[in-house]
Amino acid sequence: MKKISNERSPAAAGRRTRLGFMLLGMLAALLFFGVRHLLPRIVFIPSRNIVTTPGDYGLPFDDVMITTSDGVSINGWFVPAPEARGTLLFFHGNAGNISHRMDSIEIFHNLGLSVFIIDYRGFGRSGGSCSISGTTEDAAAAWRYLTGERGISPEDIVVFGRSIGGAVAMQLMARVKPRALILESTFSSLAEMIRVPFLVPLARLIAGGAFDSAQIASKLTVPTLFIHSPDDEIVPYRLGRRLYESAAGEKTFAEIHGGHNDGFLKSIDIYRAALDEFLRERLGEAKRAEAD
Repeated sequence: MKKISNERSPAAAGRRTRLGFMLLGMLAALLFFGVRHLLPRIVFIPSRNIVTTPGDYGLPFDDVMITTSDGVSINGWFVPAPEARGTLLFFHGNAGNISHRMDSIEIFHNLGLSVFIIDYRGFGRSGGSCSISGTTEDAAAAWRYLTGERGISPEDIVVFGRSIGGAVAMQLMARVKPRALILESTFSSLAEMIRVPFLVPLARLIAGGAFDSAQIASKLTVPTLFIHSPDDEIVPYRLGRRLYESAAGEKTFAEIHGGHNDGFLKSIDIYRAALDEFLRERLGEAKRAEAD
C-alpha cells in the first residue's frame, strides 16, 4: 500500500491553511494600524506660517499661549469686542491656521462678540503634532482658559465650529455646557465622509469612532444653529442635515449657498442675518452696530 507523504496529508494541509490565515490576519492588522497611524496626516493639512493678525485689520488682540492637560503649548488669539454681548470660542477647519480665518473673526467681531480662536497642536505656533484625539485636549484647554483665567461665565460663551472644527466643538460638548453652539459646514461622523457607502463600516473600524458627532448630538442640551450649503463640494449637505436631525434639544437650520470654503462669504447677508437672530435670542441685542 502506497504511503501518503507528509506534504500531502490532511494535517499538513490544515497547517498550511492556518498559516495562510495567520499571515492574512497579520497583514490586515498591519494595514489597520498603519492607516490609523496615518489618519491624522490624511485629515489635517496644517500650516506653520502666520500670514496676518487681527492687528493688521485694526483689531486689538491678545496673543495667548495655553497648556493642555498633556503638556502641549497651544497658541490662540483673544480678540475683544467693545461692550461684547458674549464670547465666541472658535474652532477652525482642517487646513491652514488661525491667520487664515480673519474674514470670520471680523464678521463675529462686528456682530458684537469677543472671539477666542486657537490653533490645534501641529498648526501655526502651537506645539506638538496633529492628532485627532489631541484636538479634544486642545479644545478643553481653550475652555479652561476662557472660564478660568478670563473668568468668563459659560452662560456668556458661544462655541463655534466650522468643518472639522464642528467635530472638535462636538467633542467639547460632551464635557461642557456653553450658552449656545453654532456648527457650520460640518459632518455627522468622520467615517461617513467616505464617498463609497460599502467602505463606511471599514472606515468606522479604522477611525475607531473618532469625530462621531451624531452620537454626541443625540444628547445635546444647548441651543444649536446648524449652517450648511447644498453646494458644499467637500462636506456633503446630506451629512450636515443628518447631524441636524440627530440633534436633541432646541435647534435651527440655516441654508446658505456657495462652496465649502466660501459659502459664508457668498451668502453673507443670509449668513449674518441667521447668526444675528440666533445670537439675539440667546445673548440679547448687540451693543454696537454691525460694520458693513
